[in-house]
Amino acid sequence: MKGASNYQHEKPYDITLIGYSSDHWRAHIMIRIYQHFKPMRTAVLFILSTFLINACTTVGPDYQDPAETVESEWIETNNPLVESAQPVNIKWWRSAFQDPDLDALVDAALQQNLSLRSAGLRVLQSQQQLSIALSSKFPQEQQITGSSAREKENNVIGNDYNAGFNLSWEIDFWGRFSRQIESASAQLDASVANYDTAILSLVSQVAQNYLLIRTYQQRIDVTRENVRLQEEAVRISQRKVEVGEVSELDFDQAESILYNTLASIYSLETSLQQFKNSLAVLLGTPPQHQNTLLMTKKPIPNVPATIALGMPQDIIRRRPDIRVAERQLASQSAQIGFAVSELYPHFSIGGSIGSSAEHGNKMFRSTSESWDVFGMFEWNVFNYGRLKSNIRLQDALFQQLLVDYQDTVLQAQGDIENAIVAYLKSHELLTAYTQAAEASQRAVNISLVQYRAGEINFNTVLTTLGSNVQQQDLVSSAQGSVATNLVQVYKALGGGWEIRENRNPVELLPASMKSDMRTRTDEWQGVLQ
Repeated sequence: MKGASNYQHEKPYDITLIGYSSDHWRAHIMIRIYQHFKPMRTAVLFILSTFLINACTTVGPDYQDPAETVESEWIETNNPLVESAQPVNIKWWRSAFQDPDLDALVDAALQQNLSLRSAGLRVLQSQQQLSIALSSKFPQEQQITGSSAREKENNVIGNDYNAGFNLSWEIDFWGRFSRQIESASAQLDASVANYDTAILSLVSQVAQNYLLIRTYQQRIDVTRENVRLQEEAVRISQRKVEVGEVSELDFDQAESILYNTLASIYSLETSLQQFKNSLAVLLGTPPQHQNTLLMTKKPIPNVPATIALGMPQDIIRRRPDIRVAERQLASQSAQIGFAVSELYPHFSIGGSIGSSAEHGNKMFRSTSESWDVFGMFEWNVFNYGRLKSNIRLQDALFQQLLVDYQDTVLQAQGDIENAIVAYLKSHELLTAYTQAAEASQRAVNISLVQYRAGEINFNTVLTTLGSNVQQQDLVSSAQGSVATNLVQVYKALGGGWEIRENRNPVELLPASMKSDMRTRTDEWQGVLQ
């Protein structure tokens, strides 16, 4: 196949039969028929000669790698936090966050996540589809038949014993079966790339949920610290009311802001539990089993000052969704060739060997033998409108998938650039919010001292307390955004699926699952290891 993809998938099986390659097997069968049917040697020789030269031709277009437009540099190439020369680290979550809890969660998810297992089983299905397509290269009909009957006719009782072997074979004269194999092989590639997409998505979701859990834990702690400050304001205002320095209005306003802040904690706790539930599902377990997940609080992990992006051209190789689109395009290209082959005649050869006798002990005597051989062709000469419309249909589908592929490449570049700018700007936001929060905290401390001394009214205190809650929360949220935006960068770059280490995804299915499948049917023996 011309223009084969650079991506190499693991071949599902070495399809051979009785130790012969497919060409040797064909020759073996035909020679045995030729030797057995001496009276038909001339006819069989003609058919055999026709068959053995059926390297023939493969009609339809040969697949070529699609062209794509990829920029040579990132928009933020000149930003000191961006490193284009270094490749993306395969286990980026380890190097970026250096958090043992996150590492353990990712490892557990890769072992237990059900969506990932489902993607692995789809690879297994594609392997079997390819095996079915490969079998079309062999005789399509191979039957051993037998019958035994006892009959009475005109008061005469007789027996009838029959045994035989039938074989028919459509020659792949125009490469129609080769195109089916080509298409199924590309679909297998696509299913493996889909599995890699599932790995990438899973790792990213686990990392994001973990970071959001740490972010919300920190936001809750910061809000509780603000509750402590607001409770102090309530106590101060209550004492002033008791001594008659101020009206109860100050006290009521202080309580109002306090209870609003407490309500925000309940909202944050709801979101925290929901993130824990989502993480439990990603780990392949019910939320109830992980209800105490990450009860020990830890700060949001720090992230490195710089990010290694590699070069823009790397995304064609790294992003599995691009490989899915390209392999689906290759599969559809083969379907055009298959449709074109329907315009041409289909050639078949075959024969049967049998024996028929009235008594079982005479079944295999030479006088009981019967045989026949045949060569034939079929040509759909009056269906060209339908067949040509199907060729145009398949070509239009190919063109659509080509546009989809180009769009996937373009969207990938947009995803990466969006993730990069979000990450870089989140650093700047964090710096600004941190400075604002420090000033807000100083304002709260000063306002409480001045209010206690009677130098300012309570409205100033309320303003500083309300602003401080917001500013401290913004800092925690910004810290979380820096971390989650970094996850988005690595997800957009397509990093992480390489941890499969070129192993067939079927090998990564749990041993217990493969054991169950072997128990249901013996046909998996020797296939699922």
